[in-house]
Amino acid sequence: MNLTYYLQILIRRGWIIVLAAVITAAGAYMFSQVQTPVYRASQRVLLEPARNDFGLTETLRIRLRSFVVFLNTREQAAIAIERLDLDMTPDEVLSYTTISSDPTQLIVQIDVDMEDGDQAAAIATEMGRLLVEYRDVDNRDLNREDRIEARLLDTATYGQYRPNTRINVLAGGVLGLLVGGAVVFVLEYLESNIFRRADDVERFLDLPVLAAIPADETRS
Repeated sequence: MNLTYYLQILIRRGWIIVLAAVITAAGAYMFSQVQTPVYRASQRVLLEPARNDFGLTETLRIRLRSFVVFLNTREQAAIAIERLDLDMTPDEVLSYTTISSDPTQLIVQIDVDMEDGDQAAAIATEMGRLLVEYRDVDNRDLNREDRIEARLLDTATYGQYRPNTRINVLAGGVLGLLVGGAVVFVLEYLESNIFRRADDVERFLDLPVLAAIPADETRS
């Protein structure tokens, strides 16, 4: 099969692929519109060693994970609930919260995903403050040169996290292209042994057609 043959298929059945892509993209758009928006608030906490030497910096990198574990507890969630006067349980707060660390930038990040963006931002900021307070208490028993300071990088901001309509529509369109292509492939496979034109005979036999009997146009 040469390129011309595939081009002919696209001309004859390309509308199927296009229609499938349009339908799935429209479906993805409609699905995104009926979903309840969820907002993500992010709070970053920078951890800084008191002195810039390799030993203390490496110690900080190792301890980053322990700071994540410290925040990701019911005890800290309960403190945040009490301070913000939230009608929630610690488990609910933790279910909305994702805490991660970046050893390359020495940052702990708190992400809170909720339908109420303002509330998500308040929780993320408060969890960040809890980490700062924890470091302040721990530093009291350490020499100044051995301390690890923590500070908030701005306050938590939020934006719509899902649904991502643009991504959903794009994914729907790509899925439609694949489905449409599969439908065209099946149709071509089912009709592969049906000869309608001289081109079909030449393609099947790999031989040129020298003559053809014309259709009887006088027959009704």
